Amino acid sequence: MPRDRDPLTVGRVIGDVLDPFTRSSSLRVSYNNREVNNGYELKPSQVVNQPRVDIGGDDLRTFYTLVMVDPDAPSPSDPNLREYLHWLVTDIPATTCASFGQEVVCYESPRPTMGIHRFVFVLFRQLGRQTVYAPGWRQNFNTRDFAELYNLGLPVSAVYFNCQRESGSSRRRI
Repeated sequence: MPRDRDPLTVGRVIGDVLDPFTRSSSLRVSYNNREVNNGYELKPSQVVNQPRVDIGGDDLRTFYTLVMVDPDAPSPSDPNLREYLHWLVTDIPATTCASFGQEVVCYESPRPTMGIHRFVFVLFRQLGRQTVYAPGWRQNFNTRDFAELYNLGLPVSAVYFNCQRESGSSRRRI
């Protein structure tokens, strides 16, 4: 697919979070049996519980790291916490799902307060097992720097969804 038509480029995930890469592994993310596709909108109430994440590949001896970030925290117009780390799972064997990996930063459900936020899942292939560790913080996480620190190279797959605050029945009172 031409880079200018790639949904990750159109959604500015390539640029804001990742450098251009060639997808070489499958990544399937689903919340309550609803698969996440690039640019789809999900409500905060739909993403409260951690998703099921299925990893492709064909060799159980190959391990992956999954990163979930919000590059629009606290708001898309002033993303001074970019990127906010929502989830980090390492040592996921190929052909399995994230629950077989090591959750090193627990899942924090998206709760955007202002604007439309992008939530990005990034999959990296690890050089070996137990070679990736948790950062000391969630805010101002940097996926590129993290990948460089642990020699993860470019991503092998990524997908993102949009999410914004749900409008409740909070009508103005007079």
